[in-house]
Amino acid sequence: MTFTLFPDTRLALARDALAGLSVGDALGSQFFVPGRRPADLAAGRLPAPPWQWTDDTEMACSVVAALGEAGRVDRDALALAFAERCEPYRGYGPGAVVILRMIRTGTPWPVAAASAFDGQGSCGNGAAMRVAPLGAWYADSTRRAADQARASAEVTHAHPEGIAGAVAVAVAASLAARARLDGGRPEPARLLGAVAGALDPGGELHRGVRRAVALLGHSAAVAADALGNGSRVTAQDTVPFTLWVAATHLDDYPAAIRVCVEAGGDVDTTAAIVGGVVAAYAGVGTPGGVPEGWLAAREPLPDWLPA
Repeated sequence: MTFTLFPDTRLALARDALAGLSVGDALGSQFFVPGRRPADLAAGRLPAPPWQWTDDTEMACSVVAALGEAGRVDRDALALAFAERCEPYRGYGPGAVVILRMIRTGTPWPVAAASAFDGQGSCGNGAAMRVAPLGAWYADSTRRAADQARASAEVTHAHPEGIAGAVAVAVAASLAARARLDGGRPEPARLLGAVAGALDPGGELHRGVRRAVALLGHSAAVAADALGNGSRVTAQDTVPFTLWVAATHLDDYPAAIRVCVEAGGDVDTTAAIVGGVVAAYAGVGTPGGVPEGWLAAREPLPDWLPA
């Protein structure tokens, strides 16, 4: 089906993905607190609110604000927004804090991003964790989703795998939002296959997503063991598993978040990525979407985010 997406529709899709991302991030981060157990979530025992969100949400809010203001990614403006809004207590990694401080004090973002890891650039999962709302914004074009995701990643991640992680998540969210508009649920293998098709076939991310296709139908524990659960905080160790979860549970947000919590690892980030992609399809307050009670328990989003 061919259709035109008007700006208010794009923003609504992006805001749903942001809601899913931020709730997943905030709820996932609760399971780093001693005494919290995944079994509690499975039994419906939720942590006491408010659930504070982390750097995943803070950066995703800047992405949505940039799209709402300009309709596209302006890398210079986005880099400065990331740098000026960075609150280190939100859980930013040491490398991210250094890069954003460099940008804030006048270093051009290409120089700052390329300086990480002795000039290799970061292959961390930070560009992937914040990008699902951008993918939902481009529900009408996976090509534009991929191009704009690449632009959004480059301001902090100069390593090809870090950039590829953002492209993979954005394409998945674009496909999820498109399926929502079309009124059909994509087959998991087709969704993951389309994501793989947007990636460099020589890259590790591409191989990871192809492995995820082969693991469809297996248990989440088997998938996490084979694909990683984000414990190494790299895109390669995070994105394939999160896309396996999203493709498997695209119409069931609570189940998707429970899988992330039970898998352990970098739970706030895996739940943020999965939550953003699934909410792009399932929405908020709908059957299978982000539960209203969970949204109410999440700390409010920043007041600088446009309504």
